[in-house]
Amino acid sequence: MTLTLAAAEKILADNFAPWVLDLGLAVVAVEGRQAVLRLPWSDRLAREGGGLSGQALMAAADTATVIAVATARGGFVPMTTVQQSISFQRAVVGADVLVRARLTKAGKRMAFADITMTAEGTEETAAHATAVYALLG
Repeated sequence: MTLTLAAAEKILADNFAPWVLDLGLAVVAVEGRQAVLRLPWSDRLAREGGGLSGQALMAAADTATVIAVATARGGFVPMTTVQQSISFQRAVVGADVLVRARLTKAGKRMAFADITMTAEGTEETAAHATAVYALLG
């Protein structure tokens, strides 16, 4: 079963805390075992110095992984983050961020993801994350 963009957007709207929704994330693409979300630039998400905050990037990576799991499963299933690690490589200032989550393994009970974040208009990695999820349903 293929997950549509509209279905992915509904999963986003229906399954995340209000403060995560306040980030303004939008699903850009879903295919196979991947999802791409856009984190729009906002001064509210900037840290001292003007760069996008690490907290916003971590939340975006986590959210994109949930959508990637749903894409691979053909719909939302209950899940929880077991582990997430991130490396910040360059600041993002004044640009939207494309968050690409790709499942490297999707089993019955666990999913492993590789997440790359780039400022829109560049291929240079701003942050790279990995995540492990327990699939509960």
